[in-house]
Amino acid sequence: MAMVEYTIGDYEFKTEVFFPERVLNAITDVRVNDPDVVLEEAGKRVRRKALTRDGRLTILVADQAARLVAEAEGEPAAMEDRWEFLGRVLRVIAVSDFDGLVGTPDLVEDLLIVNHLVREKGGPGFLDEKAILGSMDFPFASFTAEAIERMRLDGAKLTFRLEEGEIASDGNIERCAGAIVELNRLGVSVFLEALPVKRVNGKCHTVRDAEALAKIVSIASALGDSSARTWLMIPYCQGYERVARATTLPILMVGDGAPGDPGDMLEGFAQGMRSGANVRGASVGREVLLPGRDDPLAVAMAIYKVVHEGFSVKQALMYLMESRGRDMDFLTRWMG
Repeated sequence: MAMVEYTIGDYEFKTEVFFPERVLNAITDVRVNDPDVVLEEAGKRVRRKALTRDGRLTILVADQAARLVAEAEGEPAAMEDRWEFLGRVLRVIAVSDFDGLVGTPDLVEDLLIVNHLVREKGGPGFLDEKAILGSMDFPFASFTAEAIERMRLDGAKLTFRLEEGEIASDGNIERCAGAIVELNRLGVSVFLEALPVKRVNGKCHTVRDAEALAKIVSIASALGDSSARTWLMIPYCQGYERVARATTLPILMVGDGAPGDPGDMLEGFAQGMRSGANVRGASVGREVLLPGRDDPLAVAMAIYKVVHEGFSVKQALMYLMESRGRDMDFLTRWMG
């Protein structure tokens, strides 16, 4: 548990203040009147010279709605409100030092359009030097390997789920292996999320158990014709040392998506970063995008400080509470 009390008081993050509706509507205007902006902006974006600056990464996963994972905080469609969702993604990616994100084509295009609109008004290219990963998750069609290369993205994210007692899960592992071969051919980095699952009352639940995770890590590490460019995205659990020892591939810890007091999440990530030299960061989604009334930027940066600067949980929570509301005028400063 955290050693400092997490408090929020009367604070409440309001998406519409940071991301006004007129900016949302401007995205559609660009899509209607100048759709070529997307590829042009992708071509202008300054990419990182290397995937990481210090061997570590913090990645925001923002492909939930397209994977029919829209529920958060008890609301079944919490991730389906595009204004709210995109505004919160922008809050993390446009203003903070967070390394990058996973997105579907439509989301990445929205971000490129906003990047264009800000630069057009003399502002910074906030997508420069970010690690932008294209979601290739099955069973729904999304980015192809060729599209990721064409858009000059920095990597691709794949997911497979393996049900307890099964050898394969609906051909998903085979499709992932085939995609990895194609991505390797194009020299694109792979971020492979491997999840052991079990069914309870017809619904799949991720198994957060070190033994199960170590087994699935062994399978994931061997997929494709080479693992040279592969990072693994594996849920954090107690006993993560066993998970880390199952491979030499770099691992990003996956958050559990649960909102609420971030102290436990930060404690888990801090412990996980000490679990093995190949644990190199964290990938997070709903726990950052919808952290109750809190500011997504502040929660994201607390995680960033734990991963990149070795902050203790106390330091990270204090930084979180001090960072709320910073640069809320970033978009309106440039776009009026």
